Amino acid sequence: MAARGKKKVDEVLILALACGTPVEAAALKAGVSERTVYRRLKDPQFSQRIQAIRSEMVDRAASMLTAGNLQAVKTLFLLQEPTVADPVRLGAAKAVLEYSIRLREIGILEERLKALELQVANSQLPAASSAA
Repeated sequence: MAARGKKKVDEVLILALACGTPVEAAALKAGVSERTVYRRLKDPQFSQRIQAIRSEMVDRAASMLTAGNLQAVKTLFLLQEPTVADPVRLGAAKAVLEYSIRLREIGILEERLKALELQVANSQLPAASSAA
């Protein structure tokens, strides 16, 4: 029963801390002392769980933003229509060009990074097998 209570406290603390809640507020929320929270934070596994939750939250947010990309691009194109004020059209055109260039650069960097990772992985294979 005590282990189950500690597990519940840890879950509350991990979620609160992953969301950016200050230690004092997280302690109150979990019903423990600040000292307990600081002690738990010294545990590498506890800290890793907080980081894992944070990473998952960032991944979810990125996925939600990605889902909105198509609509955002459509909006930029709509802002380029002749009926829209010239300054707005200019801004939309600049944004389309800027973002397309950035996306292309990111694509190129990803390809180069994958090639380098593959090259490193391939160069390490013979060394590992010759040592055996």
